[in-house]
Amino acid sequence: MLPTDNRLRRREDFATAVRRGRRAGRQHLVVHLRSGATDPHAPGESAPPTRAGFVVSKAVGGAVVRNKVKRTLRHLMRERVDQLPPGSLVVVRALPPAGDADHAQLARDLDAALQRLLGGGAR
Repeated sequence: MLPTDNRLRRREDFATAVRRGRRAGRQHLVVHLRSGATDPHAPGESAPPTRAGFVVSKAVGGAVVRNKVKRTLRHLMRERVDQLPPGSLVVVRALPPAGDADHAQLARDLDAALQRLLGGGAR
């Protein structure tokens, strides 16, 4: 499970990540990343945590399938949240093929998208 401090909950934060962040799409998901490096924090304060949110629409499947995809994505993001710059906002949007994807396929797509957004991958 993704720790509470690392969860994206407010509508405005989702909108900021999607509208002002960079985007990388793969077969099963699209990742939006708004890097936290643009807002310097006050001296002596620790950097805000990276926060992640998930969007899984009804196009992915029924309630059971959507919840399974969300749980899988949260688990995968928990393992990767330390790789992202402090204060970043991440929105992972599952596409319809994600409902039929297994854990390994979602992990590959998430890794590829994050690598591209962090500057390590080509288009």
